[in-house]
Amino acid sequence: MATQEIRVTRARIAVIIGKGGVIKRKIENETKTNLTIDSEDGLITIEGEDAPLLLKAADIVMAINRGFSPKRAFCLLEDEDMILDIIDLTAACRNPKQMERTRGRIIGSAGKSREQIEDMSGAEISVLGKTVAIIGGVEQVKTARHAIEMLIDGMPHESVFSYLDKKKKEAKANIFDYYY
Repeated sequence: MATQEIRVTRARIAVIIGKGGVIKRKIENETKTNLTIDSEDGLITIEGEDAPLLLKAADIVMAINRGFSPKRAFCLLEDEDMILDIIDLTAACRNPKQMERTRGRIIGSAGKSREQIEDMSGAEISVLGKTVAIIGGVEQVKTARHAIEMLIDGMPHESVFSYLDKKKKEAKANIFDYYY
């Protein structure tokens, strides 16, 4: 029996459990694992026989902990190629004001920047606290991560969106080449 422990923020424990335990049960049923949640210290222990499913359960818990809704986190189970990537903003931000500015650049006015990165990369993005979490296929995550890193480095949104547009066209061309 394999085991993995994850420490989560106490504010997200209720979301991981869900109303009447529905989310916790869904994670357990779909990944054939057992979750033990310590609400006091935020420690979640995941146990299971199947290592890949255990890792998927851990990714779902981490995704919910990093601000994704359970529905969005469960897309990690839709395809074995779906991955979770987490960017820690603390290395790039020297103070709280810079952190706030960087998060604002990624989210954009009324969430427009984040939305556009999601639309153009095909990945799902959540900005919470000092992290940016990304869910998607390997190439989608790679593209979204690069776009977010460009914003963190201070590149103009215009340059980031033109990079995303180029990547989206390349992806379409690759699909076309694959089928024809």
